[in-house]
Amino acid sequence: MNDIIVAKFGGSSLANAKQFRKVKSIVLSDERRQFIVPSAPGKRYDKDYKITDLFYLCHAHVQQGISFDYVFGIISDRYKEIVTELSIDFNIEFYLQEVKNKIKNGASADYTASRGEYLNGLILADFLGFNFIDAADLILFDKYGCFDSEATKCAIEKKLNNTEKAVIPGFYGVMPNKEIKTFSRGGSDITGSIIARDVQASLYENWTDVSGFLMADPRIVENPKPIENITYKELRELAYMGATVLHEEAIFPAREGKIPINIKNTNSPQDKGTIIINDENAEENLYTITGIAGRKDFTVIAVEKAFMNAEIGFGRRLLSVLEAYGVSFEHMPSGIDTMSVVVNDSQLDNKLDKILDGIKRQCNPDTIHVIPNMALIATVGRGMARTVGVSQKIFTALAKNKVNIRMIDQGSSEMNIIIGVQAEDFEKAINAIYNVF
Repeated sequence: MNDIIVAKFGGSSLANAKQFRKVKSIVLSDERRQFIVPSAPGKRYDKDYKITDLFYLCHAHVQQGISFDYVFGIISDRYKEIVTELSIDFNIEFYLQEVKNKIKNGASADYTASRGEYLNGLILADFLGFNFIDAADLILFDKYGCFDSEATKCAIEKKLNNTEKAVIPGFYGVMPNKEIKTFSRGGSDITGSIIARDVQASLYENWTDVSGFLMADPRIVENPKPIENITYKELRELAYMGATVLHEEAIFPAREGKIPINIKNTNSPQDKGTIIINDENAEENLYTITGIAGRKDFTVIAVEKAFMNAEIGFGRRLLSVLEAYGVSFEHMPSGIDTMSVVVNDSQLDNKLDKILDGIKRQCNPDTIHVIPNMALIATVGRGMARTVGVSQKIFTALAKNKVNIRMIDQGSSEMNIIIGVQAEDFEKAINAIYNVF
């Protein structure tokens, strides 16, 4: 492992010239910050536009045969303003015209969307005095549009081994035919994680506008405590339930390289932030739980049949109905004569009646109950497995707050307990669990 820090800065960290100056101060304060990964400029204020959204709009206008000059003018003004206020001698006009011409001539949606990071990377490299290396030279996809990990590793080793300092735009790479290919939205996190892994960095910093993860959603719980350190497994559990600070897929390259990730706040760089660490390197947690997260909008389909446990293939037939309609399930709590599937409402999409008919035909159940308007809440923590009475604490707290538990599911790792409650009890339940711990 090399004494190198890869630092990714999000859209809010590079939204205007003032934020660029903060980023420069952070980068130059530690010589180990060798490779910098920028996002496209984000919102400067609540009703502002994200540059990536405007680029997508440009592409949509071209597809519909509508002039995109006005929208591109907003993009151009934004970048020109940043360059002017930074007082750098950088010909942004040249690059803006080049991008505009390619969009006008039918460039793909991926190319168009990626230009936000590309242009920001060019400006940031000039401002820092670093090399600019196009992500298209490093991040490689195969002919099917799937990320090519081995080819990328070779490209990064070849290009960056002899590079002391560089800015590399996030979010995109290139396919063998030289077509630009993007990750999903927020994919600059993934770019940074890949580079950190392949240069064997000692740390991957992800700079954003919050000081790491909190133990609960501050919109629900008043002043929740920050999480100082969290394992990859714990983060996966919380991210799945909606605790989003870092792109979920960004975890995997860093985890593979056993590189810690530090979530930091560009506007409060002195804050410790949250360190995401390898599961095997985790020390005993100070708290029983690490965090609480949850999501609304689930439906439970509860199937009952006498002697279900003796009927070979019952579970397979039940799930085959969901599969036939392209529906995935979130959880599957069961009893000796009952089996339930928890499905996200977005998956159902007017398919519920057909699914129920299919279950009746395939499984011949005694009864089927549909429970709508469900919310799932995950209580997550590596300290739970060694602590007696965690479940009792949760259930007692909910009972005292008159919250009815409709479902319970616990993973075999004993790292999480998931409960289902009615959607109207969601906020009350999260506060009850947080307060009792």
